[in-house]
Amino acid sequence: MSSEEVPKIPSIELSQNRFLLTSGPKETHAQAQEAIMNKIKEDNMAPFYELICEEQGWPVDTALLNQMKKENEEALKKLDDRLKDAEENLGETEISDTLLARAEHFAKIGDKEKSLTAYRVAFEKTVALGSRLDILFANIRTGFFYRDNDIVSRNIEKARTMIEEGGDWDRRNRLKVYEGAYLMTIRNFKGAADLFIATLSTFTSTELMEYKDFVTYAVLSSVLALKRVDIKNKVIDSPEVLEVLHEIPHLEDYLRSLYAGEYAKFFVSLAALETSCMKKSWVLFPHYRYYVREMRIRAYAQLLESYRSLTMQSMAHSFGVSEEFIDKDLSKFISAGRLNCVIDKVNGIVETNRPDAKNAQYQQAIKQGDILLNRVQKLSRVINV
Repeated sequence: MSSEEVPKIPSIELSQNRFLLTSGPKETHAQAQEAIMNKIKEDNMAPFYELICEEQGWPVDTALLNQMKKENEEALKKLDDRLKDAEENLGETEISDTLLARAEHFAKIGDKEKSLTAYRVAFEKTVALGSRLDILFANIRTGFFYRDNDIVSRNIEKARTMIEEGGDWDRRNRLKVYEGAYLMTIRNFKGAADLFIATLSTFTSTELMEYKDFVTYAVLSSVLALKRVDIKNKVIDSPEVLEVLHEIPHLEDYLRSLYAGEYAKFFVSLAALETSCMKKSWVLFPHYRYYVREMRIRAYAQLLESYRSLTMQSMAHSFGVSEEFIDKDLSKFISAGRLNCVIDKVNGIVETNRPDAKNAQYQQAIKQGDILLNRVQKLSRVINV
């Protein structure tokens, strides 16, 4: 199966609209609801319609539901007839293809359990390694669709094992994208960044996300997880990132301002991305508070690395905020042990106290020496007795 043939089943776009309807900003609700209903009617998604009505407390349109159920029954009967014919008159390939079509039917109409069961049957009847991997990818998309990380993780593990047995180049790269998305959902930004960067030039997984979304996730995860020099070499200078960076609101300012030390612009772009991107993404929404906090810490630490001390006024000016905000924000992170500095409120100065690596090694050697001497003394007393 080539990248052009990978079906968008189940529809991750529909899952995104469901997320916006339940957890997104209020201004997105009406458009999301309209998009959901259009997709339900387009694909005759009777099981999903019942699910969303119960979830949202919508009144059920009985006539619509019955019509969709009728369409589903007719489509399934055709598939069952096709399967019977394949079993009686055709070969294993035709049987496998029909079983897969049956699974995709259930996935397309939003019947989670039946689709998983049908994919499992298709997997067992399929011989070709590539086709078996495609079924695992479909299971992973199903897990993403229903926010079921157990399904996602189990199938990623299976796919990883099978890829090692001889998966082709396209599917190896596809797995990296799927796994990167999964790692972001469980807050492993470093693992996600490494996988996304490795597939920047080979991305074809548009059934999971659009290329702009992929680049957005690659940039956001990399800025948090990578060292400054790696951000420059692997992200800022990447032709694939540069190709679309200007098309994604606020992302270019966000990426370049942190590297260049333009902290006021960085704070503005971080806040803008929080509103326009993170709160509207099913991948990032559960972690946006964590992400914003960690990036503020990273920006503070980057500025403080260049100074032994600086005034609160200067630091507040650098970040484009008030002295009161800087005082409160730094105090919170210092008390949590996240920043190596102290605040001299009398003189209005922030003083860095970066740990000395050699001094730490010296102290550790003394501590271990004391432990060794104590053990020797205890041993000598035992021998003397």
